[in-house]
Amino acid sequence: MKKILAMLLALVMVLSLAACGASNDAPATTVPTTEAAGTEATEAPATEAARPHFDKLTLEFVPSKDADVIIAGTANLPELVKAEMARLGYDIDEVDITVGTSYDATGEAMSAGTIDIGWLPGGTYALYSDDTEVILTATRNGLSNDSENPADWNGEANALAAKVNAGETLTWEDLNQARWAVQKTSSSAGYIYPTMWLMENYDGKKISDLANVVPLDSGYGTAFSYAAAEQVDIIVCYADGRNDYEASWTLPVDQQDETGKQGMGRSESIWNELNVIGVTDGIYNDTVAVSKESQFYTPELIEALQNCFINIISTDEGKEIFSVYSHTGYAIAKDSDYDGARAALALVS
Repeated sequence: MKKILAMLLALVMVLSLAACGASNDAPATTVPTTEAAGTEATEAPATEAARPHFDKLTLEFVPSKDADVIIAGTANLPELVKAEMARLGYDIDEVDITVGTSYDATGEAMSAGTIDIGWLPGGTYALYSDDTEVILTATRNGLSNDSENPADWNGEANALAAKVNAGETLTWEDLNQARWAVQKTSSSAGYIYPTMWLMENYDGKKISDLANVVPLDSGYGTAFSYAAAEQVDIIVCYADGRNDYEASWTLPVDQQDETGKQGMGRSESIWNELNVIGVTDGIYNDTVAVSKESQFYTPELIEALQNCFINIISTDEGKEIFSVYSHTGYAIAKDSDYDGARAALALVS
């Protein structure tokens, strides 16, 4: 008999610059253009003789996707960053890209000043915001489905999802008997908001109260592979997670999809095998943040970096690079935009 799989989905909202500072349950909006968001870049007036010079800029991504997929997808980013920063008046000899071993590892590295710029989920940024400063927030394409009813997200019903699709309420016993794969505790979609969903629907119970939890350090790719291997029953992830792993789900395990994701060897569609059993509140999008210990932590350099990444992602090549994170644009952000993430983090801690 085929093992039954189910999934708890974290809903990631698309927020425009106009929504910055709004609550996390703000409605999805269209993605703003750079000009509409008031963030059109301008070239720095630095003369050739006065151009500041830096030996190295270090960038790190959290492992929300497979590390090798991120590295392959961002291979051309260093040269684009060097060229764009040069156009803005700053010479950088080397741009180094790494992928953290965990969300917290990237946050710790930024706190220590060994990483200059990090791509952090909202919850991770909230946890490390004493030592880092958000400079940009990511925008995403709007989801075709923003229903709060999990049955509206599902294909053919199976197991726990069969009850959901029939309009029945899952009991705590149903969930407690299942094997859960969750991310690190600072992950918004992979821990914080699913915990809040449990607390709201099951008398304050949290992920930490579940009997069978598998904590993961290596991101959502591992969660999907565990589900495909029938090692877990429930995974928690961002709303468009199934989109990202649709192709690799049914590939043979000795093959890779066009983005480098390893095949998972399933025969049925991911949309039927992974059904949604719950939808959380909306989550403020990922950040681009700079370490306060970095030599790049000055108002002038922050402005240049903001313009640099906004300009890069506005090109076809830049869109292709940042599609590894499903980012379609960047808008200037401020620390208070993530007060809601801090409140969520405090609630579940």
